[in-house]
Order: sequence, then structure tokens, then C-alpha cells
Amino acid sequence: MLDGVMLLWFLLTALSLLYVVIDIRATPESPVLKWGFVLLTAYTGPLGAFLYVLGCREPLPGLHERYVATRWRQVLGSTMHCVAGDGVGILAGAVIASLFHLSKSADIALEYALGFGFGWTVFQSLFMRGMAGGSYMRALSSTFFPELLSMNCLMAGMVPAMTLAMKSTPASHKPSGPAFWFIMSMALLIGFITAYPMNWWLVSRHMKHGMMTVRPLGESVNGGARKTMHDGHSPSEHTGGGAQPTSKPPMDDDAKPVSNSVLTWATILSFVIFGLGLSISVIFGGL
Repeated sequence: MLDGVMLLWFLLTALSLLYVVIDIRATPESPVLKWGFVLLTAYTGPLGAFLYVLGCREPLPGLHERYVATRWRQVLGSTMHCVAGDGVGILAGAVIASLFHLSKSADIALEYALGFGFGWTVFQSLFMRGMAGGSYMRALSSTFFPELLSMNCLMAGMVPAMTLAMKSTPASHKPSGPAFWFIMSMALLIGFITAYPMNWWLVSRHMKHGMMTVRPLGESVNGGARKTMHDGHSPSEHTGGGAQPTSKPPMDDDAKPVSNSVLTWATILSFVIFGLGLSISVIFGGL
């Protein structure tokens, strides 16, 4: 029965990925977030495509700015960005650990290190450095703690899901088999769910961005003139010079900067949540 479920899942994933790859080209979204949705769909199949349609795809021409302005869609973009970037490193770590027959604890440590490293230095800082004025070092500094908090909550859901599923499915330890990729997909989906609340807090405190709208130069919005840029950066800093951002993530005017003490407690909380996930893995998953 599991083989039939996996076959159906991979077929649906292939169709969903094909749809998103083709359709998202017409969506006026940041290129980085477009790649994020492609990766998320590769990880989570039809659920990733569903989230793209529900949370990012422009319902009618000229409505993308208003459509993605709702808080839950902003948080969806933030969480998706985290899972997409971190997922690349996590999957690479899982494959390497399997090939070199590392222990379960070493496997988790490697997945965490590569997931956080790639998500922070590449997907968050390198690709989004335009939001830090074009400075990569400034982007590294400003995204470290948001990425850390989000990563801890992602792994808190992913690790127990992965260890429990692999414990009951011996054939899933080898990346050459379909069970490995099916379980990793399910684990990343659970991680997405557990990371969402933390990303809500991060977005509401202006510590992470959500969805954006990026339109080609000269494109009109709702039949009128193209809107001007709101964040003060040049088009090349955001999109490589080929498009113009027409809106940035909406922010609450009354939101206050996060103090160091609040950030410290939030960091501690994220490690506690991660620790709970690890505890479940040790007690029930044999980690």
C-alpha cells in the first residue's frame, strides 16, 4: 500500500511542479520567492502548488499588491522562503549522512548546519541583499537571528517526523529509494507547519519580509501608471535590473522595534521548541 501511495504522490508532485514552473512566470513576484515556491512544490507536491495558488498567484491583473497584503499571506511567503532555502541544505545533509553512514545524531547535526548555513548565507542574505541596501555583510547581520529562530522551529517539527517515519520504514534510510524522498517530503511539510507561528511573529515585528510585488518596468497597475518604488532601492538591487518593485511587504505603523531582551527570550524559546522536537525523537524515534 505504501508503494502505491508514494507512486501517486510522486506523480502528483511532478504535475504540480510542472504547473508552478510554467504558471509562476506570469506572477509579479520577486524572483527569489518564485524560486522558493518552485522548491516548496518540489518538496511538498500538490500542497505546495495549492499554497502558491492560494497565497501568491495573482487572481486578476493588477490585484497582486492587494492580494498578498494580508498578514497570513505575508507569513506564508516568509515561511516558504525559509523552508525552501533551508530545505536545500537539509536534504543535502541527509544524503551525505546516508552515503557516509553517519550516526543519527551526526545526521541531524549535519542537516541543521547545512540547512541553516545555506538558508542564511544564500537564500536570505545573498539573494535578498537589496533589502539591506545592497550590502551582503549587512544582510548577514540583519537576517541571522530571524533565520535562526525560524530554523529551530522548522527542525522541531521535521526531526521527529523524519525519525519516527524512518524507524518504522527500514528501506527509507537510502536516498536511492523512493521511501527516503517521500519521508523527507512529509518531514519538510511538518516543519513548514511548526515554523509558521514563529514566522508570524517575525513578520509582525518587521524582522522578516513576506510576499512582494515586482512588475516589469513600464507595466501599468489597474489600468493606471506604474507605481513608484517604495523602499528606496534601485530595481537592480531587487531584481537584476529587469523589473520594478511596486510594493514592499506591508508593515504596521505602530509596530515597535524588538528589544535585545525580547530577542533573547524569543531565541531561548526557539531552542526550547527545538529541544522538545529532539526529545520526541529520542524517546519515540530512537535518535
